[in-house]
Amino acid sequence: MEVMGRHCGYLALVSALASGADWLFIPESPPEDGWEDFMCERLGETRSRGSRLNIIIIAEGAIDRNGKPITSNYVKELVVKRLGFDTRVTVLGHVQRGGTPSAFDRVLSSKMGMEAVMALLEATPDTPACVVSLSGNQSVRLPLMECVQVTKDVQKAMDEKRFDEAIQLRGRSFENNWNIYKLLAHQKPAQKKSNFSIAILNVGAPAAGMNAAVRSAVRVGICQGHTMYVVNDGFEGLSKGQVRELCWHDVGGWLGRGGSMLGTKRTLPKTCMEKIAENVRKFNIQALLVIGGFEAYEGVLQLVEARGQYDELCIIMCVIPATISNNVPGTDFSLGSDTAVNAAMESCDRIKQSASGTKRRVFIVETMGGYCGYLSTVTGIAVGADAAYIYEDPFTIHDLKANVEHLTDKMKTDIQRGLVLRNEKCHEHYTTEFLYNLYSSEGKGIFDCRINVLGHLQQGGAPTPFDRNYGTKLGVKAVLWMSEKLKDVYRKGRVFANSAESACVIGLRRKTVSFSPVTELKKVTDFEHRLPKEQWWLNLRLMLKMLAHYQISLTEYVSGKLEHVTRRTLSIEKGF
Repeated sequence: MEVMGRHCGYLALVSALASGADWLFIPESPPEDGWEDFMCERLGETRSRGSRLNIIIIAEGAIDRNGKPITSNYVKELVVKRLGFDTRVTVLGHVQRGGTPSAFDRVLSSKMGMEAVMALLEATPDTPACVVSLSGNQSVRLPLMECVQVTKDVQKAMDEKRFDEAIQLRGRSFENNWNIYKLLAHQKPAQKKSNFSIAILNVGAPAAGMNAAVRSAVRVGICQGHTMYVVNDGFEGLSKGQVRELCWHDVGGWLGRGGSMLGTKRTLPKTCMEKIAENVRKFNIQALLVIGGFEAYEGVLQLVEARGQYDELCIIMCVIPATISNNVPGTDFSLGSDTAVNAAMESCDRIKQSASGTKRRVFIVETMGGYCGYLSTVTGIAVGADAAYIYEDPFTIHDLKANVEHLTDKMKTDIQRGLVLRNEKCHEHYTTEFLYNLYSSEGKGIFDCRINVLGHLQQGGAPTPFDRNYGTKLGVKAVLWMSEKLKDVYRKGRVFANSAESACVIGLRRKTVSFSPVTELKKVTDFEHRLPKEQWWLNLRLMLKMLAHYQISLTEYVSGKLEHVTRRTLSIEKGF
């Protein structure tokens, strides 16, 4: 499969990571001489293990070490001649430019447009020209000439065959993606068998990306020489001994699957702590990787607090946040939230289409998320909602009245439709039915109203490329972190970990992956409402109201800061 990108391999790289491609050609890192033999050998190995499909992704600017172009037709002829496989070439071309933009692209473009206007308004005669960029989840401004220079440096490094430097100049995300792809693409024998065993389980509601995280964790653990167990049905399954070992090929094809292949339940360990400790001892589990939502975080916290009663629980523990609600403390993004936002966005797009066909109609759409309003807020920006009611941004009957009046005025314009989002637990009394009755009564004669409860369709579907790659990265980093911690606490033939740093939540905070002890996160958690006490995305609420044509003072907007382009290398453990 040939993808676009000219002399940049980013598109090919992230596509290969998201699809689990067998081989990848990018211009920044040409294959070593003799790559034809290695590639055919690898393809033959995968077929001998029962695989019926091989995917080779080629960036259109791919070259070998001598600068000779590597074309898709040449690779096809090579595979047919040496292996005799039925091979097809697909050149995607401009189909990659089309289609409906994803939720991320919609929110990003809105944010960048707003930031660009603010940069112009705040500029002085001495302000340097800048490029509005995204750093983690924050918009920043980078000097234009620095960005241009780095772009030129990349091409210069490639022309001079300094390919390692070219990858570093592409940025730490590109470099880290490349390192992870090389780590997971093909099975490598462990340098030596370790004495450690790691168990992986899913807890809470299903979320897209869980399977991608399990796949990468299992494969990296095998590369490290560990015994990799998986547990069916969460903590309840662990208490019942539903534990089995997986090998490299057992997780083949899991990358793009939605839901949870292991099975997941909301049961917390406090109901079966003794049996959990018994099975941890029985299977000699020395580390626990828990992938799930708020229940996963709360469950690991309960295990840590029970260490005083059960020595078996003095093991390394790590939580990978995976929930559509995005309500786990210690991370800005949870696995599955991007897929859920896209599912809600697609549904709202269809609802808007229905509303545009029937003039002067307002739809009230209820989204999931518990008390967390992330899903409603981000979906609201992505679909151009007129309002989004959430628990974190308290509202009164006066606010509802103002929204109705705003929609009444809107019906006098060319756009005679309305879309209002409501988080399922945004208010105890102002329910979806109440909003419907209020809007129907106050808008009588001007617009009519309909209700749509999206429900569990927000949990389903195949994971988006972001959730696939994010889950893959978190799985890799979690196991590498656990491997180092296991070495640190291994004494006299056993693992004994009782420090706060031995049980953490892994998460993306702004632009770096961090490990936060669950005992420290307890201080910043609202357990009654299952929320972090501070939410970064609340800053997006101002943009939502501005884009809905509400009068908002620009002084409330927190604009991006001028930063400088940095050049640095990184390891898989630290970068994103």
